[in-house]
Amino acid sequence: MNFQIAALPFAPFASLFTHPEAELPRHRARRVTADAAPGYPCRVSLTDAEIGETLILVNYTHLGGATPYAANHAIYVRERATRAWPKPGEVPEMLRSRLLSIRGFDAGGFLRVAEVKEGAALAPVLEDMLSDSGIAHADIHFAGPGCFAARAMRVH
Repeated sequence: MNFQIAALPFAPFASLFTHPEAELPRHRARRVTADAAPGYPCRVSLTDAEIGETLILVNYTHLGGATPYAANHAIYVRERATRAWPKPGEVPEMLRSRLLSIRGFDAGGFLRVAEVKEGAALAPVLEDMLSDSGIAHADIHFAGPGCFAARAMRVH
């Protein structure tokens, strides 16, 4: 397999769990409790939260830089999330079970290719996208809400 899906690190979000509720809006964040499972996909653990778990819903810039495609969206982070490290070619269940939008970007942050697929078909889509040397990475989004789910990078 020529791809690896990367989870976000927990550290940038850790302090949000210590803030009082009234301060969270200043950080474009909100504390939530999972009331369904699946339904609250954590971008650090790459798993869905269990019912009753506390999460932070926060606005996250997943594609920065000087490009018209610069983007941010809401993501969930579980309170005690441990960063996932999927093996090359591995697709976490959180992604396999949802309709996804997969967007291939070049090194300058410009969109070059995009597809919408069921998550069960993600691996071959990433294989194909990242076999193109002009694609630097693929951003995976949940197709319904449009929010960032994870990034896939080429591995050698």
